[in-house]
Amino acid sequence: MSPPSASCLLLLLLQNKHQKAEVLVWTPGSRQRASPCPGPHCVYSGLVMRKVVRSSKFRHVFGQPVKADQCYDDIRVSQNTWDSNFCSVNPKFLAIVVEASGGGAFMVLPLSKTGRLDKSQPLVCGHTAPVLDIDWCPHNDNVIASGSEDCTVMVWEIPDGGLTRSLTEPIVTLEGHTKRVGIVLWHPTAQNVLLSAGCDNVILIWDVGCGQSIISIDETHSDLIYSVAWNRNGSLICTSCKDKKIRIIEPRSGAIKAEKDKAHEGSRPVRAIFVSDDQILTTGFSRMSERQVALWDTKAFDSPLTLQELDTSSGVLIPFFDPDTNIVYLCGKGDSSIRYFEVTDESPYVHYLSVHSSKESQRGMGYMPKRGLEVNKCEIARFYKLLERKCEPIGMTVPRKSDLFQEDLYPDTIGPDPALTAEEWLSGQDAEPLLISLKDGYAPSKSRELKVTKNILNVRLPKRSQSSGGGGACTDSALEQLLEDIKQLKATVSEQEKRIAQLEEKAAN
Repeated sequence: MSPPSASCLLLLLLQNKHQKAEVLVWTPGSRQRASPCPGPHCVYSGLVMRKVVRSSKFRHVFGQPVKADQCYDDIRVSQNTWDSNFCSVNPKFLAIVVEASGGGAFMVLPLSKTGRLDKSQPLVCGHTAPVLDIDWCPHNDNVIASGSEDCTVMVWEIPDGGLTRSLTEPIVTLEGHTKRVGIVLWHPTAQNVLLSAGCDNVILIWDVGCGQSIISIDETHSDLIYSVAWNRNGSLICTSCKDKKIRIIEPRSGAIKAEKDKAHEGSRPVRAIFVSDDQILTTGFSRMSERQVALWDTKAFDSPLTLQELDTSSGVLIPFFDPDTNIVYLCGKGDSSIRYFEVTDESPYVHYLSVHSSKESQRGMGYMPKRGLEVNKCEIARFYKLLERKCEPIGMTVPRKSDLFQEDLYPDTIGPDPALTAEEWLSGQDAEPLLISLKDGYAPSKSRELKVTKNILNVRLPKRSQSSGGGGACTDSALEQLLEDIKQLKATVSEQEKRIAQLEEKAAN
């Protein structure tokens, strides 16, 4: 190693906005600005840099778009200005909201159906107004929910192999909102539980199995709801609202567990997600319209653990969090890049890793669940980027030479089986997601039938609002009415059977 440079009389250790260390050299008495240290030839630079560069197995993660023939071409992606992803993906299917005349529609494609699409490609087109959001069920890869400007939520079942003709009849239509429905989100651990949020400032939680809303949170938000996110086990939801408040809500009681006013000073939309039970990550804008990302401790909501300014672009940053690697990906609508950060327990808590850039700006983004990734290629995330006329998959990869299964990159991850029934969750039970190992890869299972119990007695189940507190979904009086109607039906059936037997006997004689 060469001797220390004579100019290295004082070292200034700085961090730039991307959390990368810089060593600057300044000679006392000099009026010149501090200059970069000579680098590897300076012993002091080497010593300091070895201490400062944070070790992480994800420092060299890079994004790799697929080849042109592996993209999905000739898709009329929705031009709607609503701040939604317009794309949802699972290990079987890719769903994209598209332009459609005479109502709203979205396209469902098997993942293997790449290349240029036929103009007569079947669509899911039961809504009478544009579709604003779609979400695949985490417990059934053939079931998808959609929310629309027609104020309804519809749940659809897609056959294995994809659609051969356009689908116009949903399994169930959920009606309860009075204005357009902009957010649909399945519960992470409870079966058949779906959340929807509308421009009526109301959050409804549905039991899809019986086609009824079981919880209504209708007095909490005073303005438009920008985003809703479940925590890992579905015991809490986090909402961001146009009134500039972030709220942590216990959905079954409607109680507000924590609240933060003006998490971001700007007037543009804010997004919020859980990164742990006690921490949430938000994206928003400063008063000067600079985009920001912040991490908050929900037990000490007064000030953020960290708040970083990124740039001055106008697109809303949509965060995607991977709990297995603690990496958060920020995708801005209208951006041509994906930034990614690692969330740790060490200050500054949100560490910049890198950015994947491309030439064309994105209109939306789909995020593949972990069980749909290629583990033999060390792929830790995959995005489906919506462009004007196509969808481009982008794989995020950790460079490793070995072809063996990398256990440190793939801990047991969330599987497709629910941990609770809707009734168990509604009664107050919580359960962590059921995990699976990806060591031998994941093979999507065959279609599971979604059973919907039609309310043939036409007895409307009472909605449970946030002020109703505990208890079941049905009141005692409603249950008594149901039992009485069932008794009457049984008596009617019994009488009809007797009459049929008498008629058969006469006919035989």
